[in-house]
Amino acid sequence: MGLLGLFGKKDKQLLGLDISSSSVKLIELSRSGGRFRVEAYRVLPLPANAVVEKNIQDVTVLAEALKRVVAVAKTRTRDAAVAVAGSAVITKVIDMPANLGELGLENQIAAEADQYVPYPLDEVALDYQVLGPSPTNPDQVEVMLAACRRENVDMRVAAIEAAGLRPRVVDVEVFAVERAFRLIGEQFEDIGDQVVAIADIGATMLTLSVLVDGKTLYTREQLFGGKQVTEEIQRRYGLSMEEAGQAKRQGGLPEDYESEILQPFKEALVQQIQRSLQFFFSSSQYNYVDQLVLAGGVAAMAGLRREVEDKLGLPTTVANPFANMAIGSGVNAVALASDAPAMLIATGLALRGFE
Repeated sequence: MGLLGLFGKKDKQLLGLDISSSSVKLIELSRSGGRFRVEAYRVLPLPANAVVEKNIQDVTVLAEALKRVVAVAKTRTRDAAVAVAGSAVITKVIDMPANLGELGLENQIAAEADQYVPYPLDEVALDYQVLGPSPTNPDQVEVMLAACRRENVDMRVAAIEAAGLRPRVVDVEVFAVERAFRLIGEQFEDIGDQVVAIADIGATMLTLSVLVDGKTLYTREQLFGGKQVTEEIQRRYGLSMEEAGQAKRQGGLPEDYESEILQPFKEALVQQIQRSLQFFFSSSQYNYVDQLVLAGGVAAMAGLRREVEDKLGLPTTVANPFANMAIGSGVNAVALASDAPAMLIATGLALRGFE
């Protein structure tokens, strides 16, 4: 069995492509003098059922969507980074002899992988990353092993190649969020070793990640997202799914929309975040978080930040990884600011080009 590049090669100017159940998000960054600049950005909706709960159902439809997003973003970069969902990946930190060298390390991990992976190895994409010296044994290094069913990787690679792009990195969403958090952490004072929770609320999925000293300690995914608002608009007002989505974005809904649909959704969202935090508290040494960051497309919902902050009693902010970046002349700065909370994964993937 050969190792497939789940972490991939590092190569500058990568397109960060976040493929979710509802949309494709693209971001391209450059760096000059230590400051990042947004060179290209775009978000395009995906046809229904092309991707379901982050599982690709139709590679051809996804490839066409990727072609369109690259075309409308007007980027010439063709090297791309994508990610698989954290729930699809098994990660484990193991100690290995420090004197093996790269080839020896790869061979030994391949030989011992069946101890850590509960799937047949011929069905698995496997990769590793050396984290550094072992804190308990100077003759060993800590190695992060990551394993994912090969079809999850292969379908993303196939869609990217069919779109005329070059897949350089297949990452893991939780690592992309962790990388993007470095940009958000710069916006806090004395972030230090604070416990920070990130609630990424998308169309169909709520992912809670908890970071300590910038490292992911805990992550949990659950089915809950903004699509529920769209479906309720559709049901209550007799609209098509497309009409309901447009009305949600552009307004013009009846007066009872706020009280009958939006407010109950916000209350349910607060409960879901609270429940996820309780799961974290019960499974870790921590019984608190210092900061809560809202991310994902739902995070930009009017009044949501204040509602969450008041109900949970936590300092809450809305994620904006571009706050300290320059914006290219071809980028719509207003649209970028609106979509910023939803661009965390794409940004983290684009940042891989600068490691």
